Amino acid sequence: MTAAAFRALHHGRPAGDPLVLAGPWDAGSARAFADAGFAALATPSAAVAASLGLADGDVPAADMFAAVTRIVRAVDVPVSADLEDGYGLPPRELVERILETGAVGCNLEDTDQTTGRLLDPREQADRLAAVRAEAGGALFLNARIDTYLRGGSDEDARERARLYAAAGADCVYPIAAPEGALAGIADASGLPVNALSEPEGSVVRRLGPLGAGRITFGKGMYLRSMAAAGDVAAVLRSA
Repeated sequence: MTAAAFRALHHGRPAGDPLVLAGPWDAGSARAFADAGFAALATPSAAVAASLGLADGDVPAADMFAAVTRIVRAVDVPVSADLEDGYGLPPRELVERILETGAVGCNLEDTDQTTGRLLDPREQADRLAAVRAEAGGALFLNARIDTYLRGGSDEDARERARLYAAAGADCVYPIAAPEGALAGIADASGLPVNALSEPEGSVVRRLGPLGAGRITFGKGMYLRSMAAAGDVAAVLRSA
């Protein structure tokens, strides 16, 4: 599926019916989620890192791109990749490497992973615009907003959403946003808003009417899967 087709999954949806994307960390989990009927997948960097025995933010770029490639090759549904802050790569190289994996979209966050600094919103908007200029319509660009991770305000989140939309983002992702802030961010940006959710049906059903146009789970599905594996191991160990 192309980025255009993936983009279309986000639009024209009934009110309160967000696009729900499972978060694979390797080829096996990707196959399981695709077989379960998810229309598309979105890799979480934290889960990929954990599957490699590393902390989030510690995966070298080459290893992350390799992991995304394995996931894409394992399934027939479109995959969007969480690529943190873009690993400091120039826009042209970043776009080339994403497209080489076969992914149709990416997350790019506005925290500098090297310094831990929340970037100036105009600086980040310029980065996103440069990526959009290189990619054209070939990538779905999900602009992560880290305001709430840094104790920022709703006003800051809405301003970032406006600027990132103007820069060419297809979706904004105010990670850890209060549920009551989602609708305002959607109105400010005019774009679908990606909400982070626990992997629980009740939470997913609640977020759509509150303004979420897309829902992802971060590391949540990985943690649930590892807990299940631990339960199986405990039963076998005690047999």
